[in-house]
Amino acid sequence: MKQDNIIQEKSFAFAVRLVKLYKYLCDEKREFVLSKQLLRSGTSIGANVEEAIGGYSGKDFIFKLNIAYKEARETLYWLKLLEAASFLSEEQAKSVLKDAEEICKILGKIQITTKSRN
Repeated sequence: MKQDNIIQEKSFAFAVRLVKLYKYLCDEKREFVLSKQLLRSGTSIGANVEEAIGGYSGKDFIFKLNIAYKEARETLYWLKLLEAASFLSEEQAKSVLKDAEEICKILGKIQITTKSRN
């Protein structure tokens, strides 16, 4: 894989952001259940991207990217739920939702491109 990998960089930065958001939700909002789900799905995106990059085959790469995409979609759900339940304001949710949606789009495009080459 090339040095400047946008999805690798964005998914890692997103994971760091969600770790900080998790800490905020626990410390300030005293919310432990939904935030834990968010932490798990949001950090799993980058972990699966890393596994895809280190995959043994094209099929392995696609498989791990599919999992990363599903985790990104799940993360969107938890973020929307936290906003709807008033644990996150609209302003707080807007930026992080935008990042999650961007990651979903990038992962989707990578999957389409990779599948079309095989």
